[in-house]
Amino acid sequence: MKKAQKEKDCFEVRLERHADELKWLYMELYGNEAMFTELCANLRDFYEQRGAQLKQRDREREQCPDWYKGNDLLGMMFYIDNFAGNLQGVEQKLSYLERCHVNYIHLMPFLDTPKGRSDGGYAVADFRKVQEKLGTMEDLEHLTAACHKKQINVCMDFVMNHTSQDHEWAVKARQGDGEYMSRYFFFDNEEVPRRYEETVPQVFPTTAPGNFTWLEEIGHFVMTTFYPYQWDLNYANPRVFNEMTYNFLYLVNRGIDIMRIDAVPYIWKELGTSCRNLPQVHTIVRMLRMICEIVCPSVLLLGEVVMEPEKVVPYFGTVEKPECHMLYNVTTMATTWHTVATRNVSLLKRQLDIVSGLPKEYVFLNYLRCHDDIGWGLDYGTLRKEGIDERAHKQYLNDYFQGFAGQSSSRGELYNSDPLSGDARFCGTTASMCGIEKAGFEKDEEAMERAIRLDVTLHAYMFMQSGIPVLYGGDEVGQVNDYTYKEDPEKAEDSRYIHRGAMNWELVKQISAPGSVQERLFSQLDRLERLRKMEKAFVSGADVWTVETWDPALLCIGRYYEGEKILGIFNFSEQDRTAWINETDGDYVDLISGKERAAAGVDIPACGFCYLKKAEES
Repeated sequence: MKKAQKEKDCFEVRLERHADELKWLYMELYGNEAMFTELCANLRDFYEQRGAQLKQRDREREQCPDWYKGNDLLGMMFYIDNFAGNLQGVEQKLSYLERCHVNYIHLMPFLDTPKGRSDGGYAVADFRKVQEKLGTMEDLEHLTAACHKKQINVCMDFVMNHTSQDHEWAVKARQGDGEYMSRYFFFDNEEVPRRYEETVPQVFPTTAPGNFTWLEEIGHFVMTTFYPYQWDLNYANPRVFNEMTYNFLYLVNRGIDIMRIDAVPYIWKELGTSCRNLPQVHTIVRMLRMICEIVCPSVLLLGEVVMEPEKVVPYFGTVEKPECHMLYNVTTMATTWHTVATRNVSLLKRQLDIVSGLPKEYVFLNYLRCHDDIGWGLDYGTLRKEGIDERAHKQYLNDYFQGFAGQSSSRGELYNSDPLSGDARFCGTTASMCGIEKAGFEKDEEAMERAIRLDVTLHAYMFMQSGIPVLYGGDEVGQVNDYTYKEDPEKAEDSRYIHRGAMNWELVKQISAPGSVQERLFSQLDRLERLRKMEKAFVSGADVWTVETWDPALLCIGRYYEGEKILGIFNFSEQDRTAWINETDGDYVDLISGKERAAAGVDIPACGFCYLKKAEES
């Protein structure tokens, strides 16, 4: 009885803390008290259904709400089937993930999706069912429990903006059921869709033009911002918000620690606007944050917002009214590859300075590659001042990474190429973009050494950025492009599958073979990962800044925390260079070699780097 009362009190305390603001926001958005009462009753139910171990995890992390801001989190993202076949297979690979120092795994979309109409898993037909080939919800719970025993956090995607056309709601809407039609955007003539199209940009103008799809069988248009089989949800309907919140809580109660809310800026639609980043979006995300703090306070919200760092800041909310815990550093990723292709760090340095100037409470996820293509959404306003034309530069970047220009060693393919605008995106694994594929094919050991060095340097640079680094599964062993996707009719038209190949476990066997590509790459990354967790200057709250090197190909990043200072210097060219820094505040030690080294006039090998730590004063 006492335990039950204590549990009740815990929920009541959390609810009371947020009740006034939650109700105010909900009523401002919907003005429906009955639906708000229903929401609160269901929050209690989901809290009571939450397992004892998860509630204990909640209590522990409530006591240390900044637990994710240290220097010990290292992420890895992968597709379950590609990585280990199914959820049970992933559980069997946890020891390998530990060997990689990974303690945060992002399981790419695994909820039920229709075959051939899945958009890589982002067209969800059932939010409470795992794809049959991957396992069951029971398998998911078993995996998350096993991960928690090993202190591994689990992240998944929550697709908020839309459902599959095969979702139960969409099926009933297609049958003309008004209750379910109201959960989407249906119009019986083209007038309103046409007015939307006047102000709403197209996401995929070449492969999925327009923002609406005509349904001949019911004589209606339905809003489909992404693909015709992904129907946009109408969050102006409180039933949509409530039901999607229940789906969210059902999933976190299976043991999910980090929920990546997909396509956040799109979730509120309003005629006469771009239907992007509207104020109501922030109301919804803020409510979702409070609901987490009431029901499952150990759970983090990761927002997928694809904009420049300074423009995504509103999605963090404020110190008093926070929204997302973490956001992606998308623009810096693209600018990193621009830097590789141009051997000029000026734009990257500028963007890193912008990120470093943001409040330390803001946590970004940093990555070199992910499951998606690379879009060249660079700061062309700044580049134009340097005489760089946007269209010509995009062409150069795509040519470079295909291996056609700039003495490139990269290999890969274009995605969504538009011959009229000249625009396109790029696909390829980190290893292939660094030249490991080309060097291996040509059996060029000198080129291979340089490619491995560049690969390691880019990871070392990623670790120096402000935030949490995330690896893409297979990068740790230098997995190259997989061209076999072209043999699969369901994938052949989507070049993103070139970097979504199945994990090659034969390569993993080579990490213990001295001199192999895998051993050289894995062992160096292993050392970097250990260093990052050992040195407290790598915590998210450290001071981070860039240092002028007086060489366009050299980037220097400094980190300082509680008396400890580390400098990272990175060479983006194929020639040995000297960083003309002059840090005369004490003696320094090279963290890789362990030797004393002056932080002045520092020689950096081609495609190489160094970490210098200020020695402790005696």
